[in-house]
Amino acid sequence: MDNDVAENTRKALHSLSGKTFIWRALSSALRSKGEIVLTVASSGIAALLIPGGRTTHSRFCIPFNVDECSTCTIKPKSPLAQLIIRAKLIIWDEASMMHKHFFEAVDRTLRECLKDHNNGRTDIPFGGKVVVLGGDFRQILPVVPKGTRPDVVYASINSSKLWRHCEVLTLTTNMRLLHGCSPDEVQERTYFAKWVLGIEDGCIGEVSDDRIQVNNYVLSLIPGEERTYLSYDSVIADTASVNRPDDIHTPEFLNTINSSGLPNHKITLKVGVPIMLLRNLDITAGLCNGTRLIVTKMGRYVIEGRVISGSNVGEKVYIPRLSLTPSDTRIPFKFQRRQFPIALCFAMTIKKKSGTIT
Repeated sequence: MDNDVAENTRKALHSLSGKTFIWRALSSALRSKGEIVLTVASSGIAALLIPGGRTTHSRFCIPFNVDECSTCTIKPKSPLAQLIIRAKLIIWDEASMMHKHFFEAVDRTLRECLKDHNNGRTDIPFGGKVVVLGGDFRQILPVVPKGTRPDVVYASINSSKLWRHCEVLTLTTNMRLLHGCSPDEVQERTYFAKWVLGIEDGCIGEVSDDRIQVNNYVLSLIPGEERTYLSYDSVIADTASVNRPDDIHTPEFLNTINSSGLPNHKITLKVGVPIMLLRNLDITAGLCNGTRLIVTKMGRYVIEGRVISGSNVGEKVYIPRLSLTPSDTRIPFKFQRRQFPIALCFAMTIKKKSGTIT
C-alpha cells in the first residue's frame, strides 16, 4: 500500500466536507503529478459528477449476478489489469448502495492481479491498492428483493470481512449549506442541517411511498396537451415451445407487470414535465440511468428532452423506444417490453435522487 497516498487521503477527508468536492480534489492532485486515479461510482449518474468517472461494473467488469465466490472478468496480464496495477488511488463513490459481494469480487480480482507485485501474497486487501469508499448509510443501502431489515444490513459493506481493514472517516461540516452565509445565518442553517439529518435518521416525519400518486397528481396540474404511450409486451419463447399457443402469458397479463428498472406499460407525458432515464443509453453524452430531463417535444417514436442533471445540463437529446427485458429473477419467465426507458420524476426514491446534486 502506498502510505503517502493513504496519509494524504486521510488528511483531505478529515479537513473537508462534500464528497464530490473531495473526489475532484484528490483525483486532480494526483493526476497533476502524472499519477493514475481510477474514479468509479455505483450508479451512472454519480459517475458523471467525477472527472473520468465510470460505473464500477464497467471499470472492473463485475458480473451483474454475484455471490460469495464471484470474481471479476479481468485477466491478470490484460491491459485493464496493467492499468489497475499502475493506479495510485481508486475512488468508489456511493459505495453504501452496493451489495458486499461486489466489493469482495473486486477484492479477489485485485489480489490475483497484484500477486506478482506482492511477492506472491494474496492476503493483502485489494492487492494493496488505496481504495476510498464514499457513501452515506443514512441515504442508500443495497436493495434486497423482499428482504427484511436484517437482510439489508447483512448485505451492506460494513457486514463484509473487508470492513475490519477499513478506516472510517466522517465528514462533519456541511459546506453546501454554510458556504457564503453571514454570521447571522450560521445558526439557522446549522439547525436546518440537523433537521435534514433527523429525517435521514428516521427521527422526524413518517415513512411514505406515495411517489406514484404524487407524480400523477402534479401531472394533472400541468397545463398542456397530454399524450399517452403504451408498450408492446411479448413473451420470449424457448425453442421447445415456439409453436405452442400461449394462453397464460397474454399481452393483457404482461401489461400489468411492474419491475424495477422497467418502464411502465402506460406512460403519460406533457411538454415541460420532468422525466428520468431508467437505462444507460450513452454515458459519454450524460445519458445514463438516473439522468433527469425536461420534455420539450413528444413524437410518435421519439421524445425530445433537455438535460437538467449531471454533466451535460442544457443539452438537447432524443430518447427512442427500446426493447427491454426485466432483470428480476423472481419472474419465472422471460418477456420483453418495447417502451421509452423513462419515468415521471416529480417525486423519486432517494436511491435515484442521490448523486444528482452538485
